[in-house]
Amino acid sequence: MISADPTELVEEARGGSRTALARLLTFVESGGTQHLATVALAYREPAPYVVGITGPPGAGKSTLTDQMITVVLERGFRDRDVDQVSVLCVDPSSPFTGGAILGDRIRMQGHATNGHVFIRSMATRGHLGGLSLAVPDAVRVLGAARFPLVLVETVGVGQMEVEIASAADTTIVAVNPGWGDAMQANKAGLLEVADIFVINKADRAGVRETRRDLDQMLDLGGAHEWRPPILETVATEGTGIDELWSAVVDHRTFIERGPLEERRRGRMRVELDRVLSAMVRTRVVSLAHGDDYEEQIDALLAGTTDPYRAAETLLATE
Repeated sequence: MISADPTELVEEARGGSRTALARLLTFVESGGTQHLATVALAYREPAPYVVGITGPPGAGKSTLTDQMITVVLERGFRDRDVDQVSVLCVDPSSPFTGGAILGDRIRMQGHATNGHVFIRSMATRGHLGGLSLAVPDAVRVLGAARFPLVLVETVGVGQMEVEIASAADTTIVAVNPGWGDAMQANKAGLLEVADIFVINKADRAGVRETRRDLDQMLDLGGAHEWRPPILETVATEGTGIDELWSAVVDHRTFIERGPLEERRRGRMRVELDRVLSAMVRTRVVSLAHGDDYEEQIDALLAGTTDPYRAAETLLATE
């Protein structure tokens, strides 16, 4: 029978137990004391390198991810091998799937029996931190299980997906030919998170126009030390995947000369801010019930107090 002790499970996961690793990730998704114990152990270990893959629904992200797994295991990075790859498929839109692999992720199932690959779909189970906290925690758990590389694939583009993608060391934004105007992309925040643009399904019409739109977006963004390359792929055929991975390797080489530490420090600030916000929100929820709260509502209705004094009174009662 598998243990429920996070300390034992971490040791088993380091030894290669996928069952133990899956149990730890379930703790992360579900919240509670086992989640906190798991995270405390995971943060003692070095963080893995994280590659985020995001873009509009239908851009072919799952197929791109599937093809990248093969290339990564064959090539690794320039100065280091990658003998294990983990994939987190993030599903913010389906809180009822319980992390089950979704239909479009079936394309990755060719790797399901590969002992060097671990694939997990994640959906928030409703605990307060939600996916914005569960994903970075899950990444650290995978690092503690000795995975040097984590690919994080998001379902689509929205505020949650941009937050998750911006937590990556390298972020790939996949689009299709004829994808849309530059203003829409700016609103989605893609310029801020993209390190590499991929025009997938490049065997279709509209590639030239999409490349032009992306170039214009980048020009409007001003000059930067790293200008995101715009690559073309046909993921269903494996075309352009080698070039895509080469761009990831180039970006890692670039940020390891300095920006990586700064980026990860910024990421730690964001994660700590989110944890603080979640804890404060928990406190607010606990205060917004009971007799004291109803007394302040009565006082507000009677005009004997104002919302600010009422809030101060409630905080002082804790």
